[in-house]
Amino acid sequence: MNLIGEAFAWIFAGDQSPFDPLGLALGVQLLYTFISVVIAGLIAIPLGWFIGHTGKGRETAVAISGAARAIPSFGLLILLTLLLGVLHKPEAAVISFVILAIPSLLAGAYTGLEAIDRRVIDAGRSMGMTEMQIFWRIEVPLGLPLLVGGIRAATLQVLATVTIAAYIGLGGLGQYIIAAIPLRRFDMLIGGAILVAVLALVIDGLFALLQHLVVPRGIRVAGAAQPQRRSARRRRAEALAVGAPAAPPATS
Repeated sequence: MNLIGEAFAWIFAGDQSPFDPLGLALGVQLLYTFISVVIAGLIAIPLGWFIGHTGKGRETAVAISGAARAIPSFGLLILLTLLLGVLHKPEAAVISFVILAIPSLLAGAYTGLEAIDRRVIDAGRSMGMTEMQIFWRIEVPLGLPLLVGGIRAATLQVLATVTIAAYIGLGGLGQYIIAAIPLRRFDMLIGGAILVAVLALVIDGLFALLQHLVVPRGIRVAGAAQPQRRSARRRRAEALAVGAPAAPPATS
C-alpha cells in the first residue's frame, strides 16, 4: 500500500522532471491513438462495409485479420524503425498502430452488417428501395452498434500499445514506465501504469455510452421488452467485433 500511496503522490506532485509533464505525455498518448485509429478506420470501415453488404471476400478478410492480430506490435515497431530510419520514428509508430487497429475495425464493420436479419433487407427491397438506400438507411444504422464496438476495441488496443512508443523516444505515458525500470523508481513505474489504466477505463466508458446511444430506438425498446431474444448470429458478430473467438453455430 505504501508503493501505491507513493505512486499517487508522484502523480499529483506536478513535477515529473526530467521527463515530460503529465499533460504533454497524455496529449501525445491520445494523439497517436487518434491518428492511428482514424487512418485504420479510413482503410478498414469501407472495406468491411463492402464485405458485409456484398458477402464477397469474407474468408480473405477473416484470414488477414487473424494474421494481423498475430503480429507482435513491439517487434513490428522496432522493425519499421530500422527500415524507415530514426528520422521517421513517428511514421513507423503510426504504421504499427494502424496495423494493430485494422482487424477490430474490419470485423466490427462487416459483422455489423452480417448480423442484420435478412428479412429486414428483403422488406426494404420489396418497398422499392435501391441498394444504396438499403445500405445507408437500413444496413448502416442497424450495423452501427457493432461498428462502434469494433472502434472501441481498436481504440483500447492502440491506446494501451502506444505505451511502447516511448521505447523509441516518442514520449507518451510509457516514458515513465520504461524509464522507471532501470532507475528503480517504483513510484513512477506504478504511477505511469495507473495513468494508462485510468485513461483506458475513461475511454472505454465513453465508448460504452456511445455504443448504447447509437442503437436505434426501436431496437432498444424491443430489446427491453424481450431481453433474452438474441440470435446466435448476433452473438457471434458481437464476439468477432471485439476480437473474441465466436462460438461455433449449433448443429442439429
